[in-house]
Amino acid sequence: MSVYLNGAFMPVEEAQVSVLDRGFLFGDGVYEVIPVYAGKPLRLEQHLQRLQQSLDAIKLTVQEDWVAIVTDLIELNGGGNLSVYLQITRGAEAKRDHALPESVFPTIFAMANPFTPVQDLDAVKGIKAITVEDNRWLQCFIKSICLQPNVLLKQQASEAGAQDAILMRDGLVTEAAAANVFIVKDRIVYTAPKNHLILGGITRDLVLELVREAGFEVREESASRELLEAADEVWISSSTREIVPVTELDGKPVANGEIGPIWYTAMQHYQTYKQQLIAGE
Repeated sequence: MSVYLNGAFMPVEEAQVSVLDRGFLFGDGVYEVIPVYAGKPLRLEQHLQRLQQSLDAIKLTVQEDWVAIVTDLIELNGGGNLSVYLQITRGAEAKRDHALPESVFPTIFAMANPFTPVQDLDAVKGIKAITVEDNRWLQCFIKSICLQPNVLLKQQASEAGAQDAILMRDGLVTEAAAANVFIVKDRIVYTAPKNHLILGGITRDLVLELVREAGFEVREESASRELLEAADEVWISSSTREIVPVTELDGKPVANGEIGPIWYTAMQHYQTYKQQLIAGE
């Protein structure tokens, strides 16, 4: 695997970062994940805009040709279906201090890993999820590398025999441990609005576009636990998982416990979108 580190491409075995790096010491950095289908990155511009939003939010200025890095990284790793990961930290300094250093030399790292996209919708299985209290910080719109809360929430789901956790704050659904949440009720698709309580996904935005194109009403508003528990369908979405149906919630079936028809429609539109991307349309 070839990776990018501070201006150079190299084998992953040769990439090294200082133990004084603020990403290592404080989790002081941000990241981005970009899915690539047959060598074509999905919505690269939108992903880079979100990366810039995160950099601005943590007051980190970086001058880098992200498009060139992503393009070269895809080529060096053989194209195909990849997940490109970008991480930028505030770099290393001589002493460990919470205050931001006056001179900053960011650490810029990127890698590409193969992933298997959804192809056969009939082979998709629904997942189990649990609801848990959203105890994360109040700046979730920053795609921070400090993911300990998300890790613990996902572990809580795993220990309960579930594949993901749907987070609740003040009785309202925010998102999942590492994904956005969609609730379908009476052919209306609900998802939390983009604000400081969620990380607004690029895939989330695409799903909403495709669902609207398919003729369904979309409401970007916070859903109550009552609506979640009465849902006809529940989905989660992320860059590399696409749209995942949740068929069991807190040990009970979602509706009849089967994958719902609106999920199939949304995923059919998603597959068409991917094929158009690959074809350059």
